[in-house]
Amino acid sequence: MTVIWVNGKLSKPEKAVVSPLDHGILVGDGVFETICVYDRVPFAWRRHYERLLTSAAGLGLAVPASFELLKAANEVIASNDLDHARLRVTITGGPGPLGSERTGAPETVIVAIGTIPDWADAEKCVVVPWRRNEYGATTGLKTISYAENVRALNYARLMGAGEAIFLNTRGNICEATGSNIFFVKDEVLVTPPLSSGCLAGVTRDLVLLLAKNLGIATSEQDLSFSVVSEVSEAFLTSTTREVQAIAQIDDIIIPNSAGVVVKHLSEAYTDLRRRECDP
Repeated sequence: MTVIWVNGKLSKPEKAVVSPLDHGILVGDGVFETICVYDRVPFAWRRHYERLLTSAAGLGLAVPASFELLKAANEVIASNDLDHARLRVTITGGPGPLGSERTGAPETVIVAIGTIPDWADAEKCVVVPWRRNEYGATTGLKTISYAENVRALNYARLMGAGEAIFLNTRGNICEATGSNIFFVKDEVLVTPPLSSGCLAGVTRDLVLLLAKNLGIATSEQDLSFSVVSEVSEAFLTSTTREVQAIAQIDDIIIPNSAGVVVKHLSEAYTDLRRRECDP
């Protein structure tokens, strides 16, 4: 039976109390982090907490101290007896009016846990017809306003794919619904810069660091969609996908969906999370 933590108390989801007037429910006013748990320990907690602070600051939300949230996370992990899982920390604007304004009520804080999807060895992706706005008010913030991602992922699934890729308003590759994207082109690992509108992924940052340690040349640069037909390898990164090869984007087959770079980075990431719980 799943147990979650809401505003300082452990409870079963069906007995948890969150106001139906919570601003997170009414207008998507909130931020969150998804954190992988390995051997009952949250991985890269510091990096995730720092990004939570950044997202919350962008929306003007208060965040409990790191040790308080970590204590709640550990209580949830222990209560659910899960060795390997995904943990979600959510902070909303708390109870509010039916419009966009806030009343100054205390934030709602939730820590929940669940299983991790069984991802394919190599993912098929499609580019959706809608654009990411790299100039938006919440660009770069991990907010709970995910309707755009829900619609995009549903579109991808209807097209027989497992992930959806967004271009930005300039027509450059931005990110996937819950993942960052990397390519290997002319023996250089390339990925869209944060200025493209993509989220500063925790796994993205770690992969760039691992690539540097492995002596792999990297470049963060604007990438038009035409680059897809010029790459030798491609992969997604995220907390739960880790490093996942891409087999196909639209009708373009990636030549080496299980290439050397993907293999080395995937192995290096696995080794890192086994050696260090908070790199």
